[in-house]
Amino acid sequence: MSTFNRIHLVVLDSVGIGAAPDANDFNNAGVPDGASDTLGHISKTVGLELPNMAKIGLGNIPRESPLKTVPAESNPTGYVTKLQEVSNGKDTMTGHWEIMGLNITEPFDTFWNGFPEELIQQIETFSGRKVIREANKPYSGTAVIADFGPRQMETGELIIYTSADPVLQIAAHEDVIPLEELYKICEYARSITMERPTLLGRIIARPYVGEPGNFTRTANRHDYAVSPFAPTVLNKLADAGISTYGIGKINDIFNGSGIIHDMGHNKSNNHGVDTLLKTISLPEFTKGFSFTNLVDFDALYGHRRNAHGYRDCLHEFDERLPEIIAAMNEDDLLLITADHGNDPTYAGTDHTREYVPLLAYSPSFTGNGVLPVGHYADISATIADNFGIAAAMIGESFLKELV
Repeated sequence: MSTFNRIHLVVLDSVGIGAAPDANDFNNAGVPDGASDTLGHISKTVGLELPNMAKIGLGNIPRESPLKTVPAESNPTGYVTKLQEVSNGKDTMTGHWEIMGLNITEPFDTFWNGFPEELIQQIETFSGRKVIREANKPYSGTAVIADFGPRQMETGELIIYTSADPVLQIAAHEDVIPLEELYKICEYARSITMERPTLLGRIIARPYVGEPGNFTRTANRHDYAVSPFAPTVLNKLADAGISTYGIGKINDIFNGSGIIHDMGHNKSNNHGVDTLLKTISLPEFTKGFSFTNLVDFDALYGHRRNAHGYRDCLHEFDERLPEIIAAMNEDDLLLITADHGNDPTYAGTDHTREYVPLLAYSPSFTGNGVLPVGHYADISATIADNFGIAAAMIGESFLKELV
């Protein structure tokens, strides 16, 4: 019998808690990121009040220096620690895949100087549209449409850019390049980026609307990923007939593999929390696993180096946390973590290689404490242990510590 009938995992996308020991092996566009610290630097520079996560024990997580504005609790309600990444990378897919038990030893390809001309020409030939060469480089998603959206409206050219991740993004005005056409172009781009020298984690369709000076990206974003190279704990749960629910971009990240119920994309973090609450309340969801990604921290504020916005986004989630806890059953377990860092005070616009926090809470807990520092994949091993299934490639269960 499971210790917990349901486990709800929430990934706060990019909410790191301090540079990993190997951070300088993952330089940010040539800048060492050993000094990166997403939560620490937000707390230090603009202030950070997270009373509900602090109550679980966020401020008790071991650090070289305490979070300036998030105090430790003398009697927290849960268990906490920080987790280090084993895999070779600091991107969304690598982080999530490791959280589900995989060890990615060969990183995806990243293009700091833009995509190769041969690849761009292949997309032009397939689509019958020219590509704006000046946009072909690491770019903010909102800045690239501000800079080149007017030209696209005039010429119908494609805006292709990256974001210092192993992703190729295609931005298109919905009135100029219809969604169906954009998706077909992205599907083709996916088909030609499945092996080196252009092995990409994701192709992302980035539709937008509006007029010059007032463009807005829409919720019609679509990610085209690759399937995990080995079975994850999601697959093992699904194979055992245990329900899995993906909320936000989880289904895209795993290319649907192991996701029985795709609950759809999030329009915002708040919408994602609403969907999680709706999922928790489903009458048929009596046993199983929900997996939520909240991406606004990363997409709206981390890459844009907006510390104030990032702080406010964290405050917003913290304010919703009591709703999640109130919706839980006595035998539910809530795990809150992240997939990498993205320090908004740091140089460049890239992710940062960091530890991630882990907060564990259940209404059934009679104890609390700080768990040993572990690895991302320990989450998947704990989930597997709880449901009595085999673990994936890596990870050590901490289930026995949760009492």
